[in-house]
Amino acid sequence: MSGRRPSQTVSNAPDAKGNFTDVVTYEAGEVTLFPGAPDSLYRVQDGLIRIHTVDDEGNGLTLRYVKPGGYYGEESLVGLPRRYFAEAVTPSSVEVTSPATLSPEENLDLTNHLVEAIERLYRSLYRLSGKRLKARIAAELLDLQDSALATSGPKGERIVHITHDDLAAAVGSVRETVTKVVGELARQGAIQAGYGKIALIDLELLRSIAGE
Repeated sequence: MSGRRPSQTVSNAPDAKGNFTDVVTYEAGEVTLFPGAPDSLYRVQDGLIRIHTVDDEGNGLTLRYVKPGGYYGEESLVGLPRRYFAEAVTPSSVEVTSPATLSPEENLDLTNHLVEAIERLYRSLYRLSGKRLKARIAAELLDLQDSALATSGPKGERIVHITHDDLAAAVGSVRETVTKVVGELARQGAIQAGYGKIALIDLELLRSIAGE
């Protein structure tokens, strides 16, 4: 079952070889995919898509973010059931296609994406198992600084528009603990925290804290 709703905009756009592909536009907060049988392959044109799951107690966990040029729905390549939700974090446009129609160039692009996704997965697992929470939060903010969640401040600093709840889901923690650590990072001068946003003030200090 997909997350497509009647209010969403669906259009046809030609790809690099002149074939037409559905492009679906989602508003922020809309679910683009639900767990279920695999159907299509999805490529983000613009915006930001969050891939997440929910545990038996109803707690959300962000598995990864998909930025423009990235794919999700890869389970359709081998017919595996989908076990996650995909949600538009910002207004997003997504190409919907069948894996069978991919050109050799698109298959190579998809392969490169899968290699990068696996590398990010390894890095995320290492963070969860081997890094303190402060390091995980610093690394997550650095990862999001070039995403659709980020804007530039008056002094050129990057501002990541994210709540403590969403940040907690991304780093495997809870809001209350994340709020305390965000306060520590602010006192160190690495960030400035505001309502629903975090300004990255000292990138070198954040990288040092992240250990990456």
